[in-house]
Amino acid sequence: MKSGLQIGTMATLDLRVSGSEVIHLGAGQSSSAIVFATPSMICLMEHAARKVLHSFLEPGEESVGVNVVVEHLAATPVNAMVRAEARVTAVDRRLVDFDIVAFDELEQIGRGTHRRAVIHTDRFAAKLRDKMNAIAESVVLPGLIEPNRGELASLSTLIVDRDGPIATVTFNRPQKLNAVDTFMTADFERLNAWLAGHPEIRIVIVTGAGEAFCAGDDVKEVGTMDLDDATRLSHRQAELYLAWERLPQIFIAAVNGAAFGGGCVCACSCDFRIASHSARFAMPEVRLGWTPGYGLAQLTGLIGKSRALELCLTGKHITAQQAHLFGLVHEVVPHVRVIAAARELAQQLLAQPIDALRLTKHQLHADEGTHVKQTYLGDTAAYIRCLGQSDAKEGIMAFNDKRRPDFRR
Repeated sequence: MKSGLQIGTMATLDLRVSGSEVIHLGAGQSSSAIVFATPSMICLMEHAARKVLHSFLEPGEESVGVNVVVEHLAATPVNAMVRAEARVTAVDRRLVDFDIVAFDELEQIGRGTHRRAVIHTDRFAAKLRDKMNAIAESVVLPGLIEPNRGELASLSTLIVDRDGPIATVTFNRPQKLNAVDTFMTADFERLNAWLAGHPEIRIVIVTGAGEAFCAGDDVKEVGTMDLDDATRLSHRQAELYLAWERLPQIFIAAVNGAAFGGGCVCACSCDFRIASHSARFAMPEVRLGWTPGYGLAQLTGLIGKSRALELCLTGKHITAQQAHLFGLVHEVVPHVRVIAAARELAQQLLAQPIDALRLTKHQLHADEGTHVKQTYLGDTAAYIRCLGQSDAKEGIMAFNDKRRPDFRR
């Protein structure tokens, strides 16, 4: 470590609180809150202390946390700015102690002490490689799902057909264009638990009954819900789609018709998307007066920010061919071929080595980091804020009346 580090040396670090730094308190209860999490507070303080040391490190050195004591003094909401100030209080050769305080835009939110050790990265990396080689890999299951190793219960809104290692799941509310309501949400949660308990099922094909793949959330039902119920439902739906990344099965969306809003997110959550020529895609929430409650990160990851802005800010519909150009779908086929094409892809995947296939899927999704996995909390907060305003009420009334909404009121 270079000389010159002294007691009193300081650094500050600013952070805007995103969905990846929050915790959902009281999830599923009648009232809940999404706030800056204590582990994120610790991380903020650690990075502030690391910033102090950065300019004093020699090539091949890094600093790691050894001890941290934190008092979390006040709650901070998502999207607020927070700042940590780290000050050196002691230097003992390669050990450095800090006092750290944290503030949001209104008040002090935390304080604590921290110790960091300066290490040689080559030795550290060698020990870590030894540990990685000693840890056995296994099927990765969603942490919040209790696997159902028995039979799949009867489902009211989904049809599940199993053919050996392939399960075909069909949205079955054709009279509602397969819109997702509370009953279908519960059915998907039961399905996910069953898939978690049956890793011998290797491929899941998702499609829709009738003319639509999935028209998204059931707008009429949303219009009857209070904001707390709407928040809980949005979180549940986001979590059930995110679980598809961590389940051992490969998911193929066979998009046979309209995939709008939550239906588009459903398709984005699959590992593959095959669309019929008649399929249409859209994120039309803005036309109803609110933001997407979840799925923005998945959509942006597939088609990029520019195209995601185009879809989400205009609410426009795009054809299957346009979706293919956008990178949203892998293949476009005649309508009568969409399930057959999905099954052909499934057979190609079944020919691959099972462990290599599952671990490759897991690593590709894990490489995105945690941000994508938690941003839906911020998405839902924005959605609920809009849902409680007059524009959303007008959007719902216009939807029910089958007319164009007037947001100029």
